[in-house]
Amino acid sequence: MMLSWTPPERPNGIILDYEIKYYEKQGQSDGIANTVTSQKNTVRLDGLTSNSLYVVQVRARTVAGYGRYSLPVEFQTPAEDGSSGKSFQELPLIVGSATAGLVFVIAVVVIAIVCFRKQRSSTDSEYTEKLQQYITPGMKVYIDPFTYEDPNEAVREFAKEIDISCVKIEEVIGAGEFGEVCRGRLKLPGRREIFVAIKTLKVGYTERQRRDFLSEASIMGQFDHPNIIHLEGVVTKSRPVMIVTEFMENCALDSFLRLNDGQFTVIQLVGMLRGIAAGMKYLAEMNYVHRDLAARNILVNSNLVCKVSDFGLSRFLEDDPADPTYTSSLRLSPQGGKIPIRWTAPEAIAYRKFTSASDVWSYGIVMWEVMSYGERPYWDMSNQDVINAVEQDYRLPPPMDCPTALHQLMLDCWVRDRNLRPKFAQIVNTLDKLIRNAASLKVIASVQSGVSQPLLDRTVPDYTTFTTVGDWLDAIKMGRYKESFVNAGFASFDLVAQMTAEDLLRIGVTLAGHQKKILSSIQDMRLQMNQTLPVQV
Repeated sequence: MMLSWTPPERPNGIILDYEIKYYEKQGQSDGIANTVTSQKNTVRLDGLTSNSLYVVQVRARTVAGYGRYSLPVEFQTPAEDGSSGKSFQELPLIVGSATAGLVFVIAVVVIAIVCFRKQRSSTDSEYTEKLQQYITPGMKVYIDPFTYEDPNEAVREFAKEIDISCVKIEEVIGAGEFGEVCRGRLKLPGRREIFVAIKTLKVGYTERQRRDFLSEASIMGQFDHPNIIHLEGVVTKSRPVMIVTEFMENCALDSFLRLNDGQFTVIQLVGMLRGIAAGMKYLAEMNYVHRDLAARNILVNSNLVCKVSDFGLSRFLEDDPADPTYTSSLRLSPQGGKIPIRWTAPEAIAYRKFTSASDVWSYGIVMWEVMSYGERPYWDMSNQDVINAVEQDYRLPPPMDCPTALHQLMLDCWVRDRNLRPKFAQIVNTLDKLIRNAASLKVIASVQSGVSQPLLDRTVPDYTTFTTVGDWLDAIKMGRYKESFVNAGFASFDLVAQMTAEDLLRIGVTLAGHQKKILSSIQDMRLQMNQTLPVQV
Protein backbone atom coordinates (compact mmCIF):
# COMPACT_ATOMS: atom_id res chain seq x y z
CA MET A 1 0.00 0.00 0.00
CA MET A 2 1.32 3.44 -0.92
CA LEU A 3 0.47 6.53 1.13
CA SER A 4 1.03 10.06 -0.08
CA TRP A 5 0.14 13.47 1.31
CA THR A 6 0.46 17.15 0.53
CA PRO A 7 3.22 18.93 2.55
CA PRO A 8 2.18 22.01 4.57
CA GLU A 9 2.38 25.34 2.78
CA ARG A 10 3.92 27.17 5.76
CA PRO A 11 5.71 24.74 8.07
CA ASN A 12 7.57 25.91 11.15
CA GLY A 13 11.00 25.43 9.56
CA ILE A 14 12.25 22.71 7.28
CA ILE A 15 10.43 19.39 7.66
CA LEU A 16 13.09 16.80 8.45
CA ASP A 17 10.88 13.75 8.04
CA TYR A 18 7.45 12.26 8.68
CA GLU A 19 6.51 9.50 11.09
CA ILE A 20 3.70 7.15 10.05
CA LYS A 21 2.01 5.02 12.72
CA TYR A 22 -0.36 2.21 11.74
CA TYR A 23 -1.93 -0.76 13.46
CA GLU A 24 -4.54 -3.41 12.89
CA LYS A 25 -7.88 -2.86 14.60
CA GLN A 26 -8.99 -6.09 16.24
CA GLY A 27 -12.57 -6.01 17.55
CA GLN A 28 -12.74 -3.83 20.63
CA SER A 29 -8.96 -3.67 20.99
CA ASP A 30 -6.12 -2.44 18.84
CA GLY A 31 -3.14 -4.39 17.62
CA ILE A 32 0.50 -3.51 18.19
CA ALA A 33 1.37 -0.23 16.49
CA ASN A 34 4.10 -0.12 13.88
CA THR A 35 5.92 3.06 12.90
CA VAL A 36 7.93 3.95 9.83
CA THR A 37 9.61 7.18 8.81
CA SER A 38 9.93 8.84 5.46
CA GLN A 39 11.85 11.89 4.34
CA LYS A 40 9.39 12.34 1.50
CA ASN A 41 5.65 12.81 1.57
CA THR A 42 5.12 9.20 0.45
CA VAL A 43 5.67 5.82 2.06
CA ARG A 44 5.04 2.17 1.20
CA LEU A 45 3.48 -0.10 3.83
CA ASP A 46 4.25 -3.79 3.39
CA GLY A 47 3.15 -6.94 5.20
CA LEU A 48 -0.44 -5.92 5.85
CA THR A 49 -2.96 -8.66 6.60
CA SER A 50 -5.57 -9.15 3.90
CA ASN A 51 -9.23 -8.43 4.58
CA SER A 52 -8.36 -6.53 7.78
CA LEU A 53 -9.22 -3.15 9.26
CA TYR A 54 -6.26 -0.80 9.84
CA VAL A 55 -5.80 2.61 11.43
CA VAL A 56 -3.16 5.11 10.23
CA GLN A 57 -1.85 8.41 11.62
CA VAL A 58 0.92 10.73 10.45
CA ARG A 59 2.97 13.50 12.06
CA ALA A 60 5.75 15.80 10.86
CA ARG A 61 9.10 16.64 12.48
CA THR A 62 11.03 19.90 12.31
CA VAL A 63 14.00 21.11 14.34
CA ALA A 64 11.47 21.95 17.06
CA GLY A 65 10.49 18.29 17.35
CA TYR A 66 7.45 16.26 16.38
CA GLY A 67 4.01 17.74 15.96
CA ARG A 68 0.85 16.01 17.09
CA TYR A 69 -0.34 12.95 15.25
CA SER A 70 -3.14 13.38 12.76
CA LEU A 71 -6.61 12.23 13.63
CA PRO A 72 -6.84 8.47 12.95
CA VAL A 73 -8.29 7.18 9.70
CA GLU A 74 -9.50 3.62 9.18
CA PHE A 75 -9.21 1.57 5.99
CA GLN A 76 -9.75 -2.08 5.09
CA THR A 77 -7.40 -4.22 3.06
CA PRO A 78 -9.01 -6.41 0.37
CA ALA A 79 -9.48 -10.15 0.47
CA GLU A 80 -6.73 -12.32 -1.00
CA ASP A 81 -8.74 -12.87 -4.19
CA GLY A 82 -8.32 -9.18 -4.93
CA SER A 83 -12.05 -8.71 -5.31
CA SER A 84 -11.74 -5.08 -4.41
CA GLY A 85 -10.44 -4.32 -7.87
CA LYS A 86 -8.08 -1.53 -8.89
CA SER A 87 -9.93 1.38 -7.35
CA PHE A 88 -8.46 3.74 -4.81
CA GLN A 89 -9.90 6.21 -2.33
CA GLU A 90 -8.57 9.37 -0.73
CA LEU A 91 -8.94 9.46 3.03
CA PRO A 92 -8.78 12.87 4.74
CA LEU A 93 -6.32 13.24 7.60
CA ILE A 94 -5.18 16.23 9.58
CA VAL A 95 -1.51 16.39 10.52
CA GLY A 96 0.18 18.92 12.79
CA SER A 97 3.64 20.22 11.96
CA ALA A 98 5.80 20.47 15.05
CA THR A 99 5.12 23.68 16.99
CA ALA A 100 4.13 25.37 13.78
CA GLY A 101 0.63 26.41 14.69
CA LEU A 102 -0.46 25.04 11.34
CA VAL A 103 -2.76 22.26 10.38
CA PHE A 104 -2.75 20.86 6.88
CA VAL A 105 -4.72 18.28 4.99
CA ILE A 106 -3.09 15.17 3.58
CA ALA A 107 -4.58 12.56 1.35
CA VAL A 108 -3.82 8.93 1.94
CA VAL A 109 -3.87 7.39 -1.51
CA VAL A 110 -4.55 3.69 -1.36
CA ILE A 111 -3.45 2.24 -4.68
CA ALA A 112 -4.68 -0.96 -6.33
CA ILE A 113 -5.18 -3.12 -3.27
CA VAL A 114 -7.08 -1.07 -0.70
CA CYS A 115 -10.73 -0.15 -0.68
CA PHE A 116 -12.30 2.30 1.74
CA ARG A 117 -15.23 1.19 3.80
CA LYS A 118 -18.28 2.52 2.01
CA GLN A 119 -20.64 2.28 4.94
CA ARG A 120 -20.10 5.20 7.26
CA SER A 121 -22.03 5.97 10.39
CA SER A 122 -23.70 9.24 11.21
CA THR A 123 -20.78 9.93 13.53
CA ASP A 124 -18.43 9.76 10.54
CA SER A 125 -20.61 12.26 8.70
CA GLU A 126 -20.43 14.69 11.61
CA TYR A 127 -16.67 14.22 11.70
CA THR A 128 -16.43 14.99 7.97
CA GLU A 129 -18.40 18.19 8.45
CA LYS A 130 -15.96 19.32 11.12
CA LEU A 131 -13.08 18.68 8.76
CA GLN A 132 -14.44 21.23 6.33
CA GLN A 133 -13.20 24.12 8.43
CA TYR A 134 -9.68 22.80 7.90
CA ILE A 135 -10.14 21.97 4.25
CA THR A 136 -11.79 25.24 3.22
CA PRO A 137 -9.11 27.87 2.45
CA GLY A 138 -9.04 30.81 4.85
CA MET A 139 -10.98 29.09 7.60
CA LYS A 140 -9.61 29.00 11.12
CA VAL A 141 -7.66 26.07 12.47
CA TYR A 142 -8.55 26.66 16.11
CA ILE A 143 -11.89 25.14 17.11
CA ASP A 144 -13.91 27.00 19.71
CA PRO A 145 -15.13 24.36 22.20
CA PHE A 146 -18.30 26.40 22.76
CA THR A 147 -19.40 25.54 19.22
CA TYR A 148 -19.86 21.91 20.27
CA GLU A 149 -23.41 20.91 21.10
CA ASP A 150 -21.94 18.65 23.77
CA PRO A 151 -18.99 20.43 25.47
CA ASN A 152 -17.77 17.09 26.80
CA GLU A 153 -17.05 16.06 23.21
CA ALA A 154 -14.53 18.90 22.90
CA VAL A 155 -12.82 17.79 26.10
CA ARG A 156 -12.59 14.21 24.84
CA GLU A 157 -11.24 15.37 21.49
CA PHE A 158 -8.55 17.77 22.67
CA ALA A 159 -7.59 16.70 26.21
CA LYS A 160 -6.21 13.37 27.36
CA GLU A 161 -7.99 11.71 30.29
CA ILE A 162 -5.63 11.00 33.19
CA ASP A 163 -6.36 8.37 35.82
CA ILE A 164 -6.60 9.95 39.26
CA SER A 165 -4.10 7.41 40.62
CA CYS A 166 -1.39 9.01 38.47
CA VAL A 167 -1.80 12.42 40.14
CA LYS A 168 -0.44 13.37 43.55
CA ILE A 169 -1.31 16.79 45.01
CA GLU A 170 1.45 18.11 47.30
CA GLU A 171 0.54 21.68 48.23
CA VAL A 172 -1.91 24.47 47.47
CA ILE A 173 -0.14 27.39 45.78
CA GLY A 174 -3.10 29.59 44.92
CA ALA A 175 -6.82 29.94 44.41
CA GLY A 176 -8.87 30.69 41.34
CA GLU A 177 -12.46 31.45 40.49
CA PHE A 178 -13.28 27.76 40.14
CA GLY A 179 -11.19 26.26 42.92
CA GLU A 180 -7.64 25.75 44.15
CA VAL A 181 -4.39 25.73 42.20
CA CYS A 182 -1.94 23.12 43.47
CA ARG A 183 1.56 21.89 42.92
CA GLY A 184 1.89 18.15 42.50
CA ARG A 185 3.41 15.24 40.65
CA LEU A 186 2.27 13.22 37.65
CA LYS A 187 3.48 9.67 37.00
CA LEU A 188 2.12 8.17 33.80
CA PRO A 189 2.87 4.55 32.84
CA GLY A 190 6.14 4.32 30.94
CA ARG A 191 7.10 7.92 31.68
CA ARG A 192 9.21 9.52 34.37
CA GLU A 193 7.53 11.40 37.18
CA ILE A 194 7.23 15.14 36.62
CA PHE A 195 6.10 18.17 38.60
CA VAL A 196 2.77 19.59 37.44
CA ALA A 197 0.34 22.38 38.23
CA ILE A 198 -3.16 21.17 39.07
CA LYS A 199 -6.31 23.27 38.87
CA THR A 200 -9.20 21.73 40.77
CA LEU A 201 -12.93 22.39 40.47
CA LYS A 202 -14.48 23.25 43.81
CA VAL A 203 -17.07 21.00 45.42
CA GLY A 204 -20.71 21.82 44.71
CA TYR A 205 -20.14 23.07 41.19
CA THR A 206 -22.93 23.47 38.69
CA GLU A 207 -22.87 21.80 35.28
CA ARG A 208 -22.21 25.17 33.68
CA GLN A 209 -19.25 25.79 35.99
CA ARG A 210 -17.87 22.38 35.06
CA ARG A 211 -18.24 23.18 31.37
CA ASP A 212 -16.61 26.58 31.72
CA PHE A 213 -13.78 25.14 33.82
CA LEU A 214 -12.98 22.38 31.31
CA SER A 215 -13.23 24.73 28.34
CA GLU A 216 -9.72 25.95 29.12
CA ALA A 217 -8.42 22.41 28.70
CA SER A 218 -10.30 22.06 25.40
CA ILE A 219 -8.58 25.22 24.19
CA MET A 220 -5.13 24.55 25.62
CA GLY A 221 -5.10 21.00 24.28
CA GLN A 222 -5.15 22.34 20.72
CA PHE A 223 -1.85 24.18 21.13
CA ASP A 224 1.68 22.84 20.87
CA HIS A 225 4.41 25.48 21.17
CA PRO A 226 7.37 26.01 23.53
CA ASN A 227 5.98 29.40 24.59
CA ILE A 228 2.43 28.16 25.27
CA ILE A 229 1.66 26.38 28.54
CA HIS A 230 1.45 22.63 27.91
CA LEU A 231 -1.63 20.62 28.89
CA GLU A 232 -0.81 17.21 30.34
CA GLY A 233 -4.44 16.17 30.58
CA VAL A 234 -7.65 16.27 32.60
CA VAL A 235 -9.32 14.23 35.32
CA THR A 236 -13.07 14.11 34.67
CA LYS A 237 -14.03 10.60 35.78
CA SER A 238 -13.08 11.14 39.43
CA ARG A 239 -13.50 13.90 41.99
CA PRO A 240 -12.27 16.55 42.12
CA VAL A 241 -12.30 17.43 38.44
CA MET A 242 -8.79 18.58 37.48
CA ILE A 243 -6.81 20.29 34.74
CA VAL A 244 -3.17 19.19 34.81
CA THR A 245 -0.48 21.32 33.13
CA GLU A 246 3.28 21.59 33.15
CA PHE A 247 4.68 23.23 36.29
CA MET A 248 6.31 26.65 35.97
CA GLU A 249 8.68 27.17 38.88
CA ASN A 250 8.67 30.99 38.89
CA CYS A 251 4.88 31.37 38.58
CA ALA A 252 3.36 34.57 37.13
CA LEU A 253 5.62 37.03 35.32
CA ASP A 254 4.35 40.19 37.03
CA SER A 255 5.01 38.99 40.58
CA PHE A 256 8.28 37.34 39.50
CA LEU A 257 9.56 40.65 38.12
CA ARG A 258 8.54 42.58 41.22
CA LEU A 259 10.35 40.04 43.37
CA ASN A 260 13.50 40.37 41.26
CA ASP A 261 13.42 44.11 40.56
CA GLY A 262 16.57 45.25 38.78
CA GLN A 263 18.25 41.85 38.69
CA PHE A 264 18.16 41.09 34.95
CA THR A 265 20.10 42.43 32.00
CA VAL A 266 18.30 44.14 29.15
CA ILE A 267 19.11 41.17 26.91
CA GLN A 268 17.45 38.81 29.42
CA LEU A 269 14.33 40.99 29.50
CA VAL A 270 14.22 41.17 25.70
CA GLY A 271 14.60 37.38 25.62
CA MET A 272 11.50 37.08 27.80
CA LEU A 273 9.60 39.45 25.51
CA ARG A 274 10.74 37.49 22.47
CA GLY A 275 9.36 34.26 23.94
CA ILE A 276 5.98 35.86 24.66
CA ALA A 277 5.84 37.30 21.14
CA ALA A 278 6.69 33.90 19.63
CA GLY A 279 3.86 32.28 21.57
CA MET A 280 1.44 34.98 20.45
CA LYS A 281 2.61 34.64 16.85
CA TYR A 282 1.71 30.96 17.05
CA LEU A 283 -1.74 31.74 18.49
CA ALA A 284 -2.37 34.37 15.80
CA GLU A 285 -1.50 31.83 13.11
CA MET A 286 -3.99 29.46 14.74
CA ASN A 287 -6.57 32.29 14.52
CA TYR A 288 -6.92 32.28 18.29
CA VAL A 289 -7.46 35.66 19.99
CA HIS A 290 -6.36 35.65 23.62
CA ARG A 291 -8.25 38.78 24.83
CA ASP A 292 -6.46 38.82 28.20
CA LEU A 293 -2.74 39.08 27.44
CA ALA A 294 -1.04 40.52 30.52
CA ALA A 295 2.05 39.76 32.60
CA ARG A 296 -0.16 38.10 35.22
CA ASN A 297 -1.14 35.53 32.57
CA ILE A 298 2.44 34.74 31.53
CA LEU A 299 4.16 31.95 33.45
CA VAL A 300 7.94 31.66 33.90
CA ASN A 301 9.98 28.50 34.39
CA SER A 302 13.38 28.03 36.03
CA ASN A 303 15.16 28.81 32.74
CA LEU A 304 13.34 32.15 32.38
CA VAL A 305 11.26 30.76 29.52
CA CYS A 306 7.96 32.64 29.36
CA LYS A 307 4.77 30.84 28.35
CA VAL A 308 1.35 32.27 27.57
CA SER A 309 -1.41 30.84 29.78
CA ASP A 310 -4.99 31.48 30.97
CA PHE A 311 -7.16 30.43 28.05
CA GLY A 312 -10.81 31.22 28.43
CA LEU A 313 -11.27 31.64 32.17
CA SER A 314 -11.26 35.43 32.42
CA ARG A 315 -14.61 35.73 30.63
CA PHE A 316 -16.32 34.05 33.59
CA LEU A 317 -14.84 36.11 36.42
CA GLU A 318 -17.23 37.71 38.85
CA ASP A 319 -16.98 41.46 39.55
CA ASP A 320 -14.60 42.20 42.42
CA PRO A 321 -14.73 45.81 43.64
CA ALA A 322 -11.47 45.28 45.55
CA ASP A 323 -9.61 44.44 42.32
CA PRO A 324 -10.87 46.42 39.33
CA THR A 325 -8.56 44.66 36.86
CA TYR A 326 -11.65 43.29 35.12
CA THR A 327 -14.75 45.40 34.80
CA SER A 328 -18.13 45.05 33.16
CA SER A 329 -19.29 48.57 33.92
CA LEU A 330 -17.55 50.53 31.18
CA ARG A 331 -18.95 50.91 27.66
CA LEU A 332 -19.74 47.30 27.04
CA SER A 333 -22.00 45.99 24.35
CA PRO A 334 -25.16 44.05 25.21
CA GLN A 335 -23.13 40.84 24.98
CA GLY A 336 -21.59 41.67 28.35
CA GLY A 337 -18.36 40.18 29.65
CA LYS A 338 -15.41 41.42 31.65
CA ILE A 339 -12.63 43.57 30.17
CA PRO A 340 -9.14 44.28 31.63
CA ILE A 341 -9.26 47.98 30.74
CA ARG A 342 -5.56 48.85 31.21
CA TRP A 343 -4.43 46.11 28.84
CA THR A 344 -7.18 46.37 26.23
CA ALA A 345 -7.17 48.15 22.87
CA PRO A 346 -9.60 51.09 22.45
CA GLU A 347 -11.69 49.35 19.76
CA ALA A 348 -12.11 46.30 21.99
CA ILE A 349 -13.28 48.47 24.90
CA ALA A 350 -15.66 50.54 22.81
CA TYR A 351 -16.98 47.98 20.33
CA ARG A 352 -15.99 44.56 21.70
CA LYS A 353 -13.81 44.13 18.59
CA PHE A 354 -11.20 41.60 19.71
CA THR A 355 -8.62 40.55 17.10
CA SER A 356 -4.96 39.63 16.93
CA ALA A 357 -4.40 43.37 16.49
CA SER A 358 -6.02 44.03 19.88
CA ASP A 359 -3.75 41.33 21.31
CA VAL A 360 -0.82 43.32 19.86
CA TRP A 361 -1.97 46.38 21.83
CA SER A 362 -2.02 44.23 24.97
CA TYR A 363 1.44 42.93 24.13
CA GLY A 364 2.72 46.51 24.14
CA ILE A 365 1.40 46.87 27.70
CA VAL A 366 3.14 43.60 28.62
CA MET A 367 6.39 45.05 27.22
CA TRP A 368 5.93 48.04 29.51
CA GLU A 369 5.26 45.75 32.48
CA VAL A 370 8.42 43.77 31.80
CA MET A 371 10.70 46.78 31.36
CA SER A 372 9.27 48.42 34.51
CA TYR A 373 9.69 45.20 36.52
CA GLY A 374 6.02 44.63 37.11
CA GLU A 375 4.67 48.13 37.75
CA ARG A 376 0.93 48.55 37.34
CA PRO A 377 0.11 50.14 33.97
CA TYR A 378 -1.18 53.71 34.45
CA TRP A 379 -0.41 53.34 38.17
CA ASP A 380 -3.32 54.47 40.39
CA MET A 381 -5.44 56.06 37.65
CA SER A 382 -9.06 54.94 37.52
CA ASN A 383 -10.24 52.81 34.62
CA GLN A 384 -12.30 55.70 33.26
CA ASP A 385 -9.30 58.04 33.44
CA VAL A 386 -7.24 55.48 31.52
CA ILE A 387 -9.90 55.30 28.79
CA ASN A 388 -10.05 59.09 28.53
CA ALA A 389 -6.26 59.47 28.40
CA VAL A 390 -5.86 56.83 25.69
CA GLU A 391 -8.66 58.40 23.62
CA GLN A 392 -6.74 61.70 23.78
CA ASP A 393 -3.67 59.87 22.39
CA TYR A 394 -1.73 59.86 25.62
CA ARG A 395 0.58 56.86 25.97
CA LEU A 396 2.69 55.38 28.74
CA PRO A 397 6.20 56.88 29.02
CA PRO A 398 9.32 54.72 28.80
CA PRO A 399 10.12 52.89 32.05
CA MET A 400 13.39 53.73 33.75
CA ASP A 401 16.43 52.73 31.64
CA CYS A 402 14.21 51.40 28.85
CA PRO A 403 16.00 51.29 25.47
CA THR A 404 14.57 53.68 22.90
CA ALA A 405 14.02 50.86 20.40
CA LEU A 406 11.82 48.97 22.86
CA HIS A 407 9.72 51.98 23.77
CA GLN A 408 9.25 52.74 20.08
CA LEU A 409 8.01 49.18 19.58
CA MET A 410 5.55 49.73 22.44
CA LEU A 411 4.28 52.89 20.75
CA ASP A 412 3.90 50.99 17.47
CA CYS A 413 1.70 48.47 19.32
CA TRP A 414 -0.41 51.35 20.67
CA VAL A 415 -1.27 52.96 17.32
CA ARG A 416 -4.95 53.87 17.28
CA ASP A 417 -5.55 52.37 13.81
CA ARG A 418 -5.36 48.63 14.43
CA ASN A 419 -4.42 48.00 10.78
CA LEU A 420 -1.20 49.95 11.30
CA ARG A 421 -0.03 47.96 14.31
CA PRO A 422 2.75 45.42 13.70
CA LYS A 423 1.88 41.75 13.36
CA PHE A 424 3.34 39.36 15.90
CA ALA A 425 5.60 37.92 13.20
CA GLN A 426 7.05 41.41 12.69
CA ILE A 427 7.47 41.87 16.44
CA VAL A 428 9.43 38.61 16.69
CA ASN A 429 11.67 39.68 13.81
CA THR A 430 12.26 43.10 15.40
CA LEU A 431 13.22 41.58 18.74
CA ASP A 432 15.51 39.06 17.04
CA LYS A 433 17.35 41.93 15.34
CA LEU A 434 17.71 43.78 18.65
CA ILE A 435 19.09 40.67 20.34
CA ARG A 436 21.62 40.17 17.53
CA ASN A 437 22.60 43.85 17.67
CA ALA A 438 22.90 44.42 21.41
CA ALA A 439 24.48 47.84 20.89
CA SER A 440 21.11 49.15 19.69
CA LEU A 441 19.73 48.51 23.18
CA LYS A 442 22.20 50.89 24.82
CA VAL A 443 20.35 54.00 23.66
CA ILE A 444 18.03 54.83 26.55
CA ALA A 445 14.64 56.45 25.97
CA SER A 446 13.45 59.57 27.75
CA VAL A 447 10.09 61.28 27.95
CA GLN A 448 11.51 64.20 25.93
CA SER A 449 12.63 61.88 23.10
CA GLY A 450 10.68 63.66 20.36
CA VAL A 451 8.01 61.00 19.95
CA SER A 452 5.02 62.26 17.98
CA GLN A 453 2.40 61.17 20.50
CA PRO A 454 2.19 63.14 23.74
CA LEU A 455 3.18 60.79 26.53
CA LEU A 456 1.41 60.14 29.77
CA ASP A 457 4.02 60.89 32.44
CA ARG A 458 3.87 59.88 36.02
CA THR A 459 3.98 62.87 38.33
CA VAL A 460 7.20 63.06 40.34
CA PRO A 461 6.36 62.47 44.03
CA ASP A 462 6.35 65.72 46.00
CA TYR A 463 8.60 65.02 48.96
CA THR A 464 6.98 67.84 50.96
CA THR A 465 3.79 65.76 51.19
CA PHE A 466 5.61 62.97 53.06
CA THR A 467 5.99 63.13 56.81
CA THR A 468 8.78 60.55 57.03
CA VAL A 469 11.54 59.09 54.87
CA GLY A 470 9.67 55.80 55.14
CA ASP A 471 6.59 57.33 53.48
CA TRP A 472 8.78 58.53 50.61
CA LEU A 473 10.35 55.08 50.18
CA ASP A 474 6.88 53.50 50.12
CA ALA A 475 5.79 55.95 47.42
CA ILE A 476 8.65 54.93 45.13
CA LYS A 477 8.10 51.24 45.99
CA MET A 478 11.37 50.91 47.87
CA GLY A 479 9.79 50.43 51.28
CA ARG A 480 11.87 47.32 51.89
CA TYR A 481 14.81 49.62 52.74
CA LYS A 482 13.07 51.73 55.40
CA GLU A 483 14.82 50.03 58.29
CA SER A 484 18.19 50.27 56.54
CA PHE A 485 17.79 54.05 56.09
CA VAL A 486 16.78 54.58 59.72
CA ASN A 487 19.56 52.39 61.14
CA ALA A 488 22.15 54.24 59.06
CA GLY A 489 20.93 57.61 60.36
CA PHE A 490 19.21 58.84 57.18
CA ALA A 491 16.01 59.84 58.95
CA SER A 492 15.48 63.31 57.43
CA PHE A 493 15.02 64.52 53.87
CA ASP A 494 17.98 66.91 54.22
CA LEU A 495 20.28 63.96 54.87
CA VAL A 496 18.68 61.77 52.21
CA ALA A 497 19.12 64.52 49.59
CA GLN A 498 22.90 64.32 50.12
CA MET A 499 23.15 60.55 49.64
CA THR A 500 25.38 59.04 46.96
CA ALA A 501 25.60 55.64 45.31
CA GLU A 502 28.32 54.71 47.79
CA ASP A 503 25.97 55.54 50.67
CA LEU A 504 23.28 53.28 49.21
CA LEU A 505 25.74 50.45 48.77
CA ARG A 506 26.97 50.89 52.35
CA ILE A 507 23.47 50.58 53.84
CA GLY A 508 22.68 47.46 51.83
CA VAL A 509 21.07 48.64 48.58
CA THR A 510 23.09 46.38 46.29
CA LEU A 511 20.77 45.89 43.31
CA ALA A 512 21.69 48.25 40.46
CA GLY A 513 18.06 48.77 39.51
CA HIS A 514 17.10 49.76 43.04
CA GLN A 515 20.07 52.12 43.31
CA LYS A 516 19.04 53.86 40.08
CA LYS A 517 15.43 54.18 41.20
CA ILE A 518 16.35 55.67 44.59
CA LEU A 519 19.05 57.98 43.19
CA SER A 520 16.65 59.22 40.50
CA SER A 521 14.08 60.09 43.15
CA ILE A 522 16.78 61.76 45.28
CA GLN A 523 17.71 63.90 42.28
CA ASP A 524 14.06 64.96 41.92
CA MET A 525 14.03 65.71 45.64
CA ARG A 526 17.06 68.02 45.27
CA LEU A 527 15.39 69.87 42.40
CA GLN A 528 12.25 70.41 44.48
CA MET A 529 14.34 71.62 47.43
CA ASN A 530 16.17 74.14 45.24
CA GLN A 531 12.86 75.44 43.90
CA THR A 532 11.48 75.99 47.41
CA LEU A 533 14.55 77.75 48.91
CA PRO A 534 13.80 81.32 50.12
CA VAL A 535 15.03 84.05 47.79
CA GLN A 536 17.32 86.62 49.43
CA VAL A 537 16.52 90.25 48.66
